[in-house]
Amino acid sequence: MAGAVPFFNLAPDLKVSRLCLGTMTFGEQNSLQQSFQLLDEAFDNGINFIDSAEMYPVPQRAETQGRSEGYVGRWIRERRISRDRVVLATKVAGPSGQMTWIRGGPKCLDASNITEAIDNSLLHMRTDYIDLYQIHWPDRYVPMFGETDYDPTRQLCSVPIEEQLQALGRAVEAGKIRYIGLSNETPYGLMKFLQLAKDITGHPKIVSLQNSYNLLCRSFDSGLAECCHHERISLLAYSPLAMGILSGKYLSPSGGPTDARMNLFRGKYSEGESRYNLSNSVIKAATKAYLEIAETYGLPPVSLAIAFVLRHPLVASAVFGATKPWQLREVLHACQVELPPEIVKAIDKVHARYPNPCP
Repeated sequence: MAGAVPFFNLAPDLKVSRLCLGTMTFGEQNSLQQSFQLLDEAFDNGINFIDSAEMYPVPQRAETQGRSEGYVGRWIRERRISRDRVVLATKVAGPSGQMTWIRGGPKCLDASNITEAIDNSLLHMRTDYIDLYQIHWPDRYVPMFGETDYDPTRQLCSVPIEEQLQALGRAVEAGKIRYIGLSNETPYGLMKFLQLAKDITGHPKIVSLQNSYNLLCRSFDSGLAECCHHERISLLAYSPLAMGILSGKYLSPSGGPTDARMNLFRGKYSEGESRYNLSNSVIKAATKAYLEIAETYGLPPVSLAIAFVLRHPLVASAVFGATKPWQLREVLHACQVELPPEIVKAIDKVHARYPNPCP
């Protein structure tokens, strides 16, 4: 299957595989050896795009912070892979009062915090540059991870976007990063970054938006899709399997394997549990409906979910996670599936009945 994954030109000199291996399990659910096995198989099958973050692995804790980046960097060195054959993406954590071990909070995304985060990621991965550097979540209040309604009273002081862009622009000029991406952003935030980037020295080029997109979460299509289309910004769709829910494993009589993420870390992973809560009857009903479509048309549920995401004209790559080689192979197979019109029509009927239960 070597070379089976197609590619997408994220920028004129940045070609990424349409599947991106997320590394948030590396260093927690996956040991170094297991992480190397997944990276080897992904790379051998044409995946050149690897996504990480300074806060990974999850659930986040002081003892493991930075391991995911470190494992990726060590894999590149130990496998003697030419750096230009791999597209490395990572992220700076936005304000958080919980992760006190990351730059004291991190309290904000001012210039010093961004610069420190970039330098730390370069050290963790032992690389000279990062291909795509992303702001993990905004330095301002926005509804995220299951929230839908904007509350103006929750907006507090935030670092000006100009200062964030200036710090990123200096990193581009210094050769530390090549391109910039945003994550968990809103239409307002995306357009503001694009507007202000034009006036910043070094012209930091924003090429991507990494937001959740899957059968249970299509909120990207309400506002952000229009922005991305006109501004030529590509979507990196994370959680294409909705934290594994769309595989169907959590709907089994046993509630899924004990080592599945949402069982293993129950009560410890607020982002996943708040957005993908199977005690919610609407989420469960929507998931069952999509699983029935897969069964009716003889498709593995993973193939239905991944193929749906990749058919979107604005999606450059689906950012997925896997803890076991067979899970990786399921996703690789799904990359080869094209959904005929009758399946798309069936999907849209379910979406009309249960619109975005996992925003």
